[in-house]
Amino acid sequence: MKLNWTMRIALAAGVVAAAGMLSVSARSDEKSAAVYKQKCAGCHGPDGKAETPAGKAMKVPSFADSKGKSDAELAEIIEKGKGKMPKYGASMKPDEIKEMVAYVRSLAK
Repeated sequence: MKLNWTMRIALAAGVVAAAGMLSVSARSDEKSAAVYKQKCAGCHGPDGKAETPAGKAMKVPSFADSKGKSDAELAEIIEKGKGKMPKYGASMKPDEIKEMVAYVRSLAK
C-alpha cells in the first residue's frame, strides 16, 4: 500500500504525539517516585508494604490493602491525611495527587 504525502505527515505526527505522551508519563512517574521516596517511604516502605519500623509501630496498612478503595478515596487521604499521616493538599497540586494515586496503585500490584 502506497501512502501519499498527507498520510505520511499524519502518520509521523501521530508517532511524535505518542512519543511525547509516553515521555510526559515517564516524567510524571519519576516525579511521583521521588516525592514518594521523600515523603512516604519512611512509613509505607519503598515497596508500599509498610514493613518499616515506623510503619509497623503505627500499624500503617500495606498498599495491597488499598485495592478496595477508589482513586477518589486515596486522593482524599493524600490530600487531607488520615490518622498520623500528614495532609499533603497544601504542598501537592491536584494533578500531582492524581499521579501519586497512580504510583501507589503500581506498588499495590
